Amino acid sequence: MIQFRGVTKEFKGNVVLSDISMDINDGELTVLIGPSGCGKTTTLKMINRLIPASKGEIFIDEKNIEEMDKVQLRRNMGYVIQQGGLFPHMTIRQNIEIIERLEKKDTEKIVENTKQLMKMVDLDPDQFLDRYPTELSGGQRQRIGVIRALANDPEIILLDEPFSALDPVTRSSLQDELIELQSKVGKTMVFVTHDMDEAIKIADRICIMKGGHILQFDTPEMILKQPADEFVANFVGTNRIWDSPEYIKVEDFMIKNPITCKGDMIRNRCIKRMRDHHIDTLLVVDDEKKLRGIVGRKNLFKASRPLMQAEDIMNEVAYVSHVGDNIVDVLKMVEETEVNNIPVLDEEERLVGLLTNSNLVSTLSKQFLTEDSTEGTVSQ
Repeated sequence: MIQFRGVTKEFKGNVVLSDISMDINDGELTVLIGPSGCGKTTTLKMINRLIPASKGEIFIDEKNIEEMDKVQLRRNMGYVIQQGGLFPHMTIRQNIEIIERLEKKDTEKIVENTKQLMKMVDLDPDQFLDRYPTELSGGQRQRIGVIRALANDPEIILLDEPFSALDPVTRSSLQDELIELQSKVGKTMVFVTHDMDEAIKIADRICIMKGGHILQFDTPEMILKQPADEFVANFVGTNRIWDSPEYIKVEDFMIKNPITCKGDMIRNRCIKRMRDHHIDTLLVVDDEKKLRGIVGRKNLFKASRPLMQAEDIMNEVAYVSHVGDNIVDVLKMVEETEVNNIPVLDEEERLVGLLTNSNLVSTLSKQFLTEDSTEGTVSQ
């Protein structure tokens, strides 16, 4: 874990960082983002002591970095900058292996490791290792920069706007590769960007900064759903969550506390409950709120005896959703099954909500409404 404790940085009397504290978890990809001059790159460079703190302390695995050997600290961290920061007078092989050779590791293991790293980013070792950086495209150089940072098997990788100079297609491709790479190697990565779309796409957690302060440090989902203040909301952007629908969970838009009945409720009382609540279905549950079935208006009126019970009339529920499902999952279900009402269950399979066509339409319509026009227009 990387821990900042009351860290302040001043340059010639100008406060760049002001008393920041945060914990960067092991194995996560943490993104630092904010407007120009907010202190995000300064924060990154403090981790490997390229920039010293004016006040406060930084710890890595509970060790104060000021008490560590500076050279060894940096060799044990990967560092990636724009265009990969490759040495132009060295071949790709020499660039990748430089730290390992300085550490005097076994030559055969170095060579094998280099080949494996190249294959990890889909670059043919035989084709590229003896070339120079100028002979590669921008995207290829950036791939080399990333795997060079991984070569010495560090636990921490620092990435300073590594994809910002690339074209959108290459950038998106490298973002995908970084996500896949992170899932394989599980390193602690700290990534600086000014692009909110990039941050939401790749981050486990996002730290939004302004004027040397941390405004919000949370998961992409929580930042999209619950921005800390007006600046964060504007910085993130209105309705941006619709660009990442996987963060829109069923529990965010389901009808809570749906109308239910027990299996022994008689037909006439079921009809009365429906009329009282202006609904056309009842969900049948047991004493533990476990879903047993569903009773529709047509079923009730077709029932021949007034004293028939709900459990004798109900149909089985063919399709259910869970609170952790996202709106994409639900829309696929609706499209494939043409079901109108979808009960929502919690982790213990208890009924906690209901999705209907009308509240799905209501939720989907919000992506087309501006902030000024939403009030009083859509209701669940």
